[in-house]
Amino acid sequence: MAGIGPISQDWEPVVIRKKAPNAATKKDEKVVNAARRAGADIETLKKSNAGTNKAASSSTSLNTRKLDEDTENLSHGRVPTELKKAIMQARTDKKLTQAQLAQLINEKPQIIQEYESGKAIPNQQILGKLERALSVKLRGKK
Repeated sequence: MAGIGPISQDWEPVVIRKKAPNAATKKDEKVVNAARRAGADIETLKKSNAGTNKAASSSTSLNTRKLDEDTENLSHGRVPTELKKAIMQARTDKKLTQAQLAQLINEKPQIIQEYESGKAIPNQQILGKLERALSVKLRGKK
């Protein structure tokens, strides 16, 4: 080792720094007050509905006035009297109960009850199932 030149260090100096503050620590009250004392620029934003329990969709929309002024009485279509009588007649001809018919078409018994009482909103898929199960034509021209 005697013939080797002078020993030198060729390492780079290492500087250890703290991490940059994340968003949560920037919002901390102590940090904000320290920045105010130091004269730094502080950006504040007022968020609407912040800290309230209101959904964004609960605010009044542009169409609210139109809906309030509308005097037209709107309602869903109901099962006609002829249809509910036809369903009852076909079911009794096949000697089925409402529950048995509902099981045949894979629906709840409540649906059959609503159709026969006239409270249901007509659904073409359910009417098609009823036509196949009862072997009668319930829709269209007879």
